[in-house]
Order: sequence, then C-alpha cells, then structure tokens
Amino acid sequence: MRKFPFSLQILLGLVLGVALGFVARANDVSWLTSTLHTVGGLFVQLLKLAVPPLVFTAIVVSVVSLRGVANAARLALKTLLWFGVTALIAVGVGIGLGLLTDPGKGVTLDLSGAAAPKRTGSWTDFLTGIVPTNPVGAFVEGNVLQIVFLALVVGAAALLVGEKAEPFVALNRALLEIVQKALWWVIRLAPIGTLGLIGNAVASYGWDLLAPLAKFTTAVYVGCAIVLFVVYPVVLLAAGRLNPLRFFAGAWPAIELAFVSRSSVGTMPVTQRAVERLGVPREYASFAVPFGATTKMDGCAAIYPALAAIFVAQVFGVHLSVTDYLLIAFVSVVGSAATAGLTGAIVMLTLTLSTLGLPLAGAGLLLAIDPILDMIRTATNVAGQALVPTVVAAREGTLDRAAYDAAGRRDPVGPLEADRPASGRLDPVPA
Repeated sequence: MRKFPFSLQILLGLVLGVALGFVARANDVSWLTSTLHTVGGLFVQLLKLAVPPLVFTAIVVSVVSLRGVANAARLALKTLLWFGVTALIAVGVGIGLGLLTDPGKGVTLDLSGAAAPKRTGSWTDFLTGIVPTNPVGAFVEGNVLQIVFLALVVGAAALLVGEKAEPFVALNRALLEIVQKALWWVIRLAPIGTLGLIGNAVASYGWDLLAPLAKFTTAVYVGCAIVLFVVYPVVLLAAGRLNPLRFFAGAWPAIELAFVSRSSVGTMPVTQRAVERLGVPREYASFAVPFGATTKMDGCAAIYPALAAIFVAQVFGVHLSVTDYLLIAFVSVVGSAATAGLTGAIVMLTLTLSTLGLPLAGAGLLLAIDPILDMIRTATNVAGQALVPTVVAAREGTLDRAAYDAAGRRDPVGPLEADRPASGRLDPVPA
C-alpha cells in the first residue's frame, strides 16, 4: 500500500465502501451492514482512545515550546483573532444560506416524537464544565474541554517554573512522541476505516430517511463547500498572498481523513504534519494546530448551528429577529470550544438553541442524520485549523514559501523529519 499515495488509499476505501454499502442496502444483507459498522466503529474507537493523552501532552508541550519563540504572545493573539474572523465569516455564510433556502419551511415531521438529546449545552454548563472536579475523571470520561483546561494550566505553570520543570516537560515530550507513533499506526488503517464508515453510512441512511431533511442536508453541504472553496481561498489570497491550490494540495489528506473519521482531534497529527509541510515553522505549528483542533470549528460551531437554528425555528413556527441572528453569531464565535474536537456538534447546537429560547427537542429531529452532516462539518473544521496558522505565518513573514509551493508532492504520512529541519526561530522578516 505504500506504493500508493495516502489520498488515493482513502479514495479507494471511499469508493469500495460506497459500493458495499449500496449492495448491503439494496439486498438487505444484514451481515455485511453489521461488518461495515464494526470495522468503522473500531477505527473511530481507536482514534478516540488516543485523544486524552494526545490532547494533554500536545498542549503542554506546545505551551512550553513558546518559551523559545519570538513574539509568542503576538502570535497567540493573532491566531485567536483569525480564529474569530474566519468563524464570523462562516456563521455569516450559514445565516445567509438559511435565509435564502428556508430549510425548515414545508418540512413535514412528526414533532410528537422529537425529544431533547441526552447531551445538552448551556452557558452555565459550558463555564462550569471547563474546570473538572476530578482531574482523573476528565481523562476517564474523555472530556476534552476539561483536558484542554488542565493542559493549559499545567503548561503555563511549567513555562514559569523554568529549568526545574524540564524533567516533567521531557516526560510529556516522550509521551507525545509515543502517542503520536501509535496514532500513526491507526491512521495507516484509515483506508479500511473509511470503507467501514462510509459503507455503514450508505447502508444505514437511505433516501426514505434523508428525504424529509434533504433541503437542510443540502444547505449544510453547500454552506461548508462555500466556506471551503470560496471563503478560504479568498482569505489565502487577500491576507496571505498565497496560492489556494497549493494549500489544498498540502492540506487535502487531513481534510479527507477528517471527512471519514469525523474527529478533528483524531486527525490532528495529519493536520500538523500537513501544516508543517506547507511551510509553517514547527514551533508555531505545534501550538496552533492542537489549539485549533479543540477550539476552531467553522463547520460544527458556525455553519451548522446557524442553519440548524433557522431550521428548528421554522419547523416550530418561531420568528427570529435581527437580535436572534446576532446572538447566533455571538454564540458561534465565543462558544465554539464547547464542541471540543470530538465527533458530533450536539452540545454546540443545544447551546445555540437554548440561547435563542428555541425548543431543545428540535435538535432531536436532526440526530438521525447527524453522522452524514458531521462528515462535511469536520472536514471544514480541519481545513480552517490548517488555514489560520498558514495565514498567520505568511503575514508574519515566517512561512517557508518554497515549502508551500512544493506542498502536496509528498506523502503526508511519510517521514516528516527528513523533509526539513526545524528553524528554531520564529522571528518575523523585517519589512
């Protein structure tokens, strides 16, 4: 399989999965559907297994690594700023598309069967949920938001302690290398995981299930496509003076893996490797990518909640005012960390609905097709997570443009260290 590019392997798995899914559904082959479900489920389970140690060690190491980075505070602030700017544009696309398409009008659904999902979100739950009552429990439960909080606190403390904390930092670096190595073995199985995940989706979701929500599903995919292939290229050209085709050539393997795995955090090693191969300095990428994988969610936290809120309001006959649309934008930009990089965006959706005073049972109407929607949402998330560090590095004058122009010509899951050494500095080029 190493003779074939990683992207081609994923594509082959995708095509074969679709074919097997159609066979399983058309002929009601239950054992094939069950096998596809098991294969895809095991792949996602293996990705989730690595999430807690990966997030903690990656953030601790990335925070400590900022010690040797020139203008680290400015880089962090610019990263946050561009996270917010692109999220605001994405939610604007979602709201505009919702007003244009009216995804909930004319939809006939049995509202008596709608129920609020088990996982819901509110501002108080979000704020109180950041701080764990038990640090061990955060890892056992896989609460990524709490793990991020712990990692940021521990990393900042280690940064201030200095040399005395070096043994602890070295341990985290070693653990990060071990977890990443194990995760790369899992990522190598992505073509097989793709076959199972896509095959199970095709076998499980027929037109009879999608038909009542076809307009909404189409709107989500179109909205994500607009952000991916219109907004992001414009940002690359206008803000970074970069060729969008080269960006997508370098970032596409991460976007592709995100589409099938539905996990921003699980895709993080591929995203970071792609970002570094796009010419972003390794020291900055090691901070921006893990941070983005847990907070930068243009698909799950911007486009989708905006469209879903409009859909739910129209289905339940609730009029949304201009203030409501402004609240949607506010929640999307400020509350995106609630999605925390895991599969699904139910918490973010319920947070948006509760802020607007819409019935939380409306989220239950969309649960049936959530995996189908989550694929394009997560792909958009990961594209944004790769875009922002690339643009910031370009604007700071630290982007290796020769590496950027060569992006996409090498297998993204091959050895990275042999490509180019870390620069060791992130000083901006004098104007």
